[in-house]
Amino acid sequence: MRFFIFIVLMLGITGIARAQMSDAQVIEAVKEAQAQGKSQDEIVVMLAEKGVTKEQVMRIKENYEKQGSNQGGLSQGNRERVDTISVGNRDVVLVTEGDQKSIFGRNLFSNKNLTFEPSLNIPTPDNYKLGPGDEVIIDIWGNSETTIRQVISPEGNINVSGIGPIYLNGKQIKEASSYLKNMFSRIYSDLSSENSGTFLKLSLGQIRSIQVNIMGEVVMPGTYTLPSLATVFHALYSAGGVNNVGTLRDIVVYRNGKLLKRVDVYEYIMNGDDSFDITLQDGDLINVGTYQKIISISGNVKRPMRYELKNDEGLSKLLDYAGGFTSSAYKKNLNINRKGDTEHQIFTVFSEEYPSFVLADGDVVTVDPILEKYKNRVSINGAVFRDGNYAINDAIKTVKDLVLVAEGPREDAFLDRAILYREKDDLTREVISVDLGKLLNGEIEDIPLKKNDNLYVPSALALREGYVINIRGEVKSPKEYPYVDNMTLEDAVVQAGGLLESASVVRIDVARRIKSPKSTTEAQEEAQLFTFALKDGLMIDGAKSFLLEPFDEIYVRRSPGYREQRNVQVIGEVLYPGVYAKMSVNDRLSDLIKRAGGVTSKAYVKGARLERRLNQDELLRISSAQKLARFTEGDSISMESLDLGKTYYVGIDLEKALANPGGEADLVLREGDVLYVSNYINTVKISGAVMYPNAVTYQRKMKLRDYVDNAGGYSMNAKKRRAYVLYSNGTLAVRRGWKRPKIEPGCEIIVPMKLERKNRFGLPEILSLTTSTTSIAAMVTAILNNTK
Repeated sequence: MRFFIFIVLMLGITGIARAQMSDAQVIEAVKEAQAQGKSQDEIVVMLAEKGVTKEQVMRIKENYEKQGSNQGGLSQGNRERVDTISVGNRDVVLVTEGDQKSIFGRNLFSNKNLTFEPSLNIPTPDNYKLGPGDEVIIDIWGNSETTIRQVISPEGNINVSGIGPIYLNGKQIKEASSYLKNMFSRIYSDLSSENSGTFLKLSLGQIRSIQVNIMGEVVMPGTYTLPSLATVFHALYSAGGVNNVGTLRDIVVYRNGKLLKRVDVYEYIMNGDDSFDITLQDGDLINVGTYQKIISISGNVKRPMRYELKNDEGLSKLLDYAGGFTSSAYKKNLNINRKGDTEHQIFTVFSEEYPSFVLADGDVVTVDPILEKYKNRVSINGAVFRDGNYAINDAIKTVKDLVLVAEGPREDAFLDRAILYREKDDLTREVISVDLGKLLNGEIEDIPLKKNDNLYVPSALALREGYVINIRGEVKSPKEYPYVDNMTLEDAVVQAGGLLESASVVRIDVARRIKSPKSTTEAQEEAQLFTFALKDGLMIDGAKSFLLEPFDEIYVRRSPGYREQRNVQVIGEVLYPGVYAKMSVNDRLSDLIKRAGGVTSKAYVKGARLERRLNQDELLRISSAQKLARFTEGDSISMESLDLGKTYYVGIDLEKALANPGGEADLVLREGDVLYVSNYINTVKISGAVMYPNAVTYQRKMKLRDYVDNAGGYSMNAKKRRAYVLYSNGTLAVRRGWKRPKIEPGCEIIVPMKLERKNRFGLPEILSLTTSTTSIAAMVTAILNNTK
């Protein structure tokens, strides 16, 4: 719980040009203002008027935040917690007790930021008594000007030239000032005249130190040397505060062997009364006795902690120290746990006994909360305009009253059967069905309300299934839409964004559910089907609009006469390379070459190749093949390891296609096909399991073996009988026994390697592995073509 508000900082406060308060003075000023009941706004204004700057307050705040990690070793069990909250445009820093087991007020003298150190930058108090060691400053101005600074001797004198010793020991500032005026009038004759032209002022320079004895139950008892302006609280802080058994309620100050003052720290904390925080004198003795009783209070009070009480203070005083009850506290009685001589005791104290009940040391007071129940609450929810909780009173006694105070039922309310949930005496619940329509019309008797009644008024819309319709096919936004009454087919089409250009206006189907709630036999039909024709979103020939029903499915068919452009491309040695639209579904290679102006004189027609995109069917077949098995048993590369991409090459013979248009070699084109017509290539590439993969010049007389020899011959792990040739047009020839494939310009000879999983690959094998990927892709192409 909050201990006290330490500081209030208004963002943007600027210091006023005057003497700035010390940190200790700011703390004391805020505590005093809070004790007087001033608001936070009033405290902000007060600090601004006294010249407190934003920087100073932020510094004090940072000191408190750093304090949480270290309390200087004197008070490890009495730490404070600093919370910062925002109120409007202000930062409010709260110093709160960090542990409900700590004793209220104990940390007052163990907080390094609350030293109670006296401020030396203030005017000398008139009641300050001078003594040996004090430095006095005597200023004389007017007709004569001089300044005398002297320290009072151990004999209590200062020695002034022309006057001699002046005894000041034990004199208050005001008394000493008059005395000095008389003494100095001996050498300044007009100093004491009626129309004096010379003036004298006494002030204090360096103050003396005093020795104070601090005894009893403090952390570090002993004799302390303090400034002569030090007070009781500063002395207690210097001694580390009271210890675990020390008292804050009866601290005794002795002077000259006699009792001078009894100090009650709680009076200072709770009421801001600092009249007993007297200025100490040399030789004073402070004695801290043991506490009389420590009482713990927990539960629903504003500041649950442990408090030190005097013997004559009772339960009411404890509640005052704890800040009183919270709003949720049960105030009629509270429980007190006490340690007896042999066992625990418990007392239940009623409110009228609070002032007279005497507490004992170690008592634990518990303030329970009120019950989480309502003695007059009823509620209404559902299809009414103002659902919520209401009170049973003179205006709300019956169900009808409750409905009317909730502004009545909504338009969608299902009045035939409202439900009243009621709590019985044994706390079980029962349901009472209410015909709310008849009750509101006075046709049936009204029902008196009881506490915790809950009336539920159902909505007719909520009682039915979520009605939707679904539109699919050639519309801009095919999806599910909410169903509304009187919705027509045209409405649904408009809501879906209208028909696409590809839509058929003569074939729009509506499928309807078979609904027969009272049927006792199985339905034979799956759905009812209706077919319509639309034009510009309306029924053709003025036909009557078709009313939809919930869960209708609308299918807008694609027009069979609608065709989008489907493009193919030719690249390379043709007169007009580029993209061309297919003129018919059966456009062939020869048609594309003809439209492109024919091949050029540089074209190597025999090496032309066709690149084709994989369609969905082909992608599915490749995926299935990868899952079932490797491409070739024992081959060096598996299909799972290949990234075939989205295209593949189709083996063609463009020369035969152009020679016999429409024949078997004249391949039918597919959308996205790219035909490459290259110029003459007079090299042959050798790759795979050879010693030195490379490319050599094509020679008509050279055979497959000759080209392999030009690549250094077969490698150790070569599959010689499985060598194959990949032609530039994408076709493939495989060696079969002694029959070797024909070598043509631009082709590639590929020698597969044996798979040796346990052996490590060398550089030639790695090169062969990478170059053989092209051959595998060509074999996949051949498989795809064969499956067609």
